[in-house]
Amino acid sequence: MATPVKITYASLASPGEDVHRGYERGLENVRGALGQVHPLLIGGKRRESPRTFPDTNPADTRQVLGHFALGGPQDVADAVTAAQHAFTEWSRVPWLERVALVRRAGDLLSERAFEFAALMGLEAGKTRFEALGDVSEAADFFRYYAQQMEEAGGFDLSLGRLSPNEETRSLLRPYGVWAVISPFNFPVALAAGMCAGALVAGNTVVLKPSSDTPYSALRLVEVLEAAGLPPGAVNLITGSGDEVGMALVDSPDVAGLIFTGSREVGERIARRFNASRLRPYILEMGGKNPALVTARADLDKAVEGIARSAFGNSGQKCSACSRVYVDRGVSREFLERLTEKTRSFRVGNPVERDVFLGPLINSRAVGTYEAAVAEGRRDGRIVIGGEVLREGAHAHGHFVTPTIVDRLPLDHRLLRDELFVPLVAVVEVGSLEEALTWANRSEFGLTAGIFSEDPGEVRAFFDRIEAGVAYANRRGGATTGAWPGVNSFGGWKASGSSGKGAGGPYYVQQFLREQSQTWVK
Repeated sequence: MATPVKITYASLASPGEDVHRGYERGLENVRGALGQVHPLLIGGKRRESPRTFPDTNPADTRQVLGHFALGGPQDVADAVTAAQHAFTEWSRVPWLERVALVRRAGDLLSERAFEFAALMGLEAGKTRFEALGDVSEAADFFRYYAQQMEEAGGFDLSLGRLSPNEETRSLLRPYGVWAVISPFNFPVALAAGMCAGALVAGNTVVLKPSSDTPYSALRLVEVLEAAGLPPGAVNLITGSGDEVGMALVDSPDVAGLIFTGSREVGERIARRFNASRLRPYILEMGGKNPALVTARADLDKAVEGIARSAFGNSGQKCSACSRVYVDRGVSREFLERLTEKTRSFRVGNPVERDVFLGPLINSRAVGTYEAAVAEGRRDGRIVIGGEVLREGAHAHGHFVTPTIVDRLPLDHRLLRDELFVPLVAVVEVGSLEEALTWANRSEFGLTAGIFSEDPGEVRAFFDRIEAGVAYANRRGGATTGAWPGVNSFGGWKASGSSGKGAGGPYYVQQFLREQSQTWVK
């Protein structure tokens, strides 16, 4: 059953009762299948492994969702070989047929939305709202990239001629095997979007998901199989980043690579991937996203947009708002209201309907949070939050409280480094000019937002902000909530490598290379 309404990350209305009932049914179905052992998927076949690792619930680490095969270098090599063999068939499938199969995958995701959302609640700690948005986005990635191929006519274009007896054309053609390395925080949407772009273009894929969310990736690959993709077009290798991920990076038979994750890992991958020869790669590597609140802001919009953006998905978004530059003329009122809004958020088991913040993904993330809070206390002031929850219903999960820190120096580390936790720093500035200066004084350039009812200020922001995604007066999310076909999502500077955003009109072309053909008759 498909979701009755489309839920996006920027949706302001609460899901209706039909949605909650559907989610509960999905949760029941998912719980009935927990604890199984899951193999690798190579060339359309299941491969058992003598080594496995547990996939646990971050809200209650005592619960094991499943045991997943721990792949190794030989498994990676076999998966790449299988993808190479499948490429011969898949790349020759007429593009209209590929489009139909990719679109079918999107439809199947919509049909299974509630089960996917429930699984992400258990595996990734996503709330109902965030999880339903994740699977809806995944489905729309498939549909939008299929639409791109259609609108471009398969990227087959007639060109001019130098003589009357020649025909010329420009044709975009696939590369071959693409390695897809996906993160935990959008375990279906980002894996789906990267795979969809590669597949609709005629490439084949070896998918390596985060070890924190292998179950969601497995179910995604099963959807692609059910949609009718040939064996080997998509292969799944679960395991560690150091062993499996780097084996993919080092494989000479991988034609292209796409990665979403931290800047540190992304830059290491880029150096290794092109150590021996140049190959295309697409890297999305995080952000340190500012929101600007001017003296002419609507504070209702600003408070809700920044709170949702900073604390949605427990701050575990590369687009999360993590620093706010607020005009000192409205700073006191803004901070008071943001604090009250933050106090209203419930932290708890994400599968419960009224929870806004679920757990952090693992103990390492909790350690990052604790270190950031300690710095905030030492060098500024913790306005609200700053607690790790270890009692009662929170005793066996990775729960922390949403945190606001202020009175930090403008050049402080907490205003520079990506943290990936629910902590936002608020600082006063004297003008829009000062806010823009500090907003741009960052190595990252992913998303940014402004709240102002002055059109001149908004235009100045759009003209000068150094970010790939820019929003003005967005109540549904100051810096978050991009959607396929609506908001391209890609970063400048250290936030991305390609300058072309996911879910945007220039995305699919990145998985293709041009061939100019001239036929003299």
